[in-house]
Amino acid sequence: MSVINTPDVTTPRGEAPAAELKLRPNRLFTFVAIFAMVIGFGSVLGGIAGATFTYRQAAVENITTPDDAIFPEVPVRGPLSMYAQSDIITHHQLERTEGLRYAEMDRMVPMVDEAGEVVLDEAGEAVMVPNETRLSWIDATSLTTVLNLGIMAYALAAFAIVIGLTLAALGFIVLKLRRSAVAF
Repeated sequence: MSVINTPDVTTPRGEAPAAELKLRPNRLFTFVAIFAMVIGFGSVLGGIAGATFTYRQAAVENITTPDDAIFPEVPVRGPLSMYAQSDIITHHQLERTEGLRYAEMDRMVPMVDEAGEVVLDEAGEAVMVPNETRLSWIDATSLTTVLNLGIMAYALAAFAIVIGLTLAALGFIVLKLRRSAVAF
């Protein structure tokens, strides 16, 4: 709003002139209000699009949580089912590696034959091979990372929707206040 003070020239001598207030809408308030509403609606649409995209990408994979997950036999689509799948993958991997994580395991282990005996080379030293159990952590970590990114995508979409609704509401309120101040 901008205020224009114009003195009343018809006042008698010796009296202070009365100030008449004329209010006119400020273009900046209008622009900011409309801009906030446009950005707000765009943010809401972006959040909805992001959540829809994440849901569709998860649905294409056709994953169902196993029987021993927090949410058993649930299709992995939303953030809770993604968390349940990520959690059970880590749980199974820790069982497979006897509670050891990737960095806690040896990179190379002795080769064993069908009888479970260590294979020796010509010098009588154990033949070392890559630790396959340790390498399985790479798959588990990749899967849990993707699932956790899906959870983050849902959180970001929810944030965009909430911020968008807030901006749109603030823009609407500024427009409403601007109009009511002009009417005052």
